[in-house]
Amino acid sequence: MPSARSSAATRRAPAARRGRTSSRRRTPTASSSWARVRWDRVGRTSLLIVLAVVAGLYFQHAIEYLTTRAQAHHQRAQVQRLARANAQLRAQQKSLNDPATIKRDARALGMVQSGERSYAVVGLPKH
Repeated sequence: MPSARSSAATRRAPAARRGRTSSRRRTPTASSSWARVRWDRVGRTSLLIVLAVVAGLYFQHAIEYLTTRAQAHHQRAQVQRLARANAQLRAQQKSLNDPATIKRDARALGMVQSGERSYAVVGLPKH
């Protein structure tokens, strides 16, 4: 829909042309160029700029969300690896605290229990 100024200017144009000759054209001045500002175009442009700024802010937050999500995924995987390692270490600790395991490992090192007699066999053929 054309603005009220443009429709008023088109109604006055035929009357204004009758009195003028083609050699006397009026040149636009600085004040008349401000009167011809197309406010609909200015409004659309400003709305596009605002839309671009808002979209940029949403885009920035979306990128931050995705990086935080990826970081959380990596940390969750690391926690699972550490939990498995912890479970293995706890099982190893439990087996090492078992008296039978302690006795077996001590005998493998050549230790004897108090009251036992130790023997050393020498001169066996090497395999």
